[in-house]
Amino acid sequence: MGLDDRKLAVLRAIVEDYVATQEPVGSKALVERHQLGVSPATVRNDMAVLEEEGYIRQPHTSAGRVPTDRGYRLFVDRLSRVKPLSPAERRAIERFLVGAVDLDDVVHRTVRLLAQLTRQVAVVQYPSLARSSVRHLELVPISTTRLMLVMIADTGRVEQRLVELPAPVPADHVTDLRRLVNEKLVGSRLSETPPLVQALVDESAPHLRGAMTTLSSVLLETLVERHEERIALAGTANLTRGGLLDFQGSLRPILEALEEEVVLLKLIGETEPSTTRVLIGDENEVDNLRAASVVSTGYGPGATIVGGLGVLGPTRMDYPGTIATVRAVARYVGELLAQN
Repeated sequence: MGLDDRKLAVLRAIVEDYVATQEPVGSKALVERHQLGVSPATVRNDMAVLEEEGYIRQPHTSAGRVPTDRGYRLFVDRLSRVKPLSPAERRAIERFLVGAVDLDDVVHRTVRLLAQLTRQVAVVQYPSLARSSVRHLELVPISTTRLMLVMIADTGRVEQRLVELPAPVPADHVTDLRRLVNEKLVGSRLSETPPLVQALVDESAPHLRGAMTTLSSVLLETLVERHEERIALAGTANLTRGGLLDFQGSLRPILEALEEEVVLLKLIGETEPSTTRVLIGDENEVDNLRAASVVSTGYGPGATIVGGLGVLGPTRMDYPGTIATVRAVARYVGELLAQN
């Protein structure tokens, strides 16, 4: 059965009031606080229909009603308008992020900012190596048989590896190796580098081939095989701000899920470009997060998505404000990466 405009207005009012007050919402309060233009009896009838259709529920006898996951989903999809950020909020985001000195600083500032602005748990994925390109490769001699390989990605991510050479290599040979690897690999997507690395060995002069063979195996490990993804987390204490009905009375499952990096990466690391994903309650595949909602989006320079960021909190969430904040922060981080 489709809901008419009046019942949709009643549902919107219930969601907004419950998010604001943390208290179940009654028909009398709705009539007093919202310009619905109908009597409390009519609102009660509308609420009965909304309850029958599964959009609201009564948490206990003689209480008002609270939205269900289905009610929040309808609110997010049809009834809410994303709140534009105020100029002051935009300036605050820009000021907070613009002072970052390196990628670690960008990520940590971003995750703290998201947690503060949304008052939820914030999660930010470091730019994924799998989606990055090589900006520069540096070879730093530590001894005649040992080099430090430093790979800088276009996202600012830096990876370092030690290279143990099979025989002593003079400084001018290190210079040649540095030039060859940069000529071949700079600008390439990391996922596309294996054949290029193999070509480096095949094309090396005889006097460089032994060192290049060893270097190439470390390069492959650095660029392709070891894609350990990293995430930053902030605002876990925000989970305790809610009412008794948030998280079905227990924070333990949520906290256990937040300790699993694989779970967090799945939540925020699979977002498609230019989309904001909202998972509400039972829509989460992770059992321990069935009482939570997640708002996430991808970020990166220009149209390239290199990582995900988002927030996690109770289903009783300010969805319009949270969606706007997550989008805005992602856009600013993308612009920062593009500039650097």
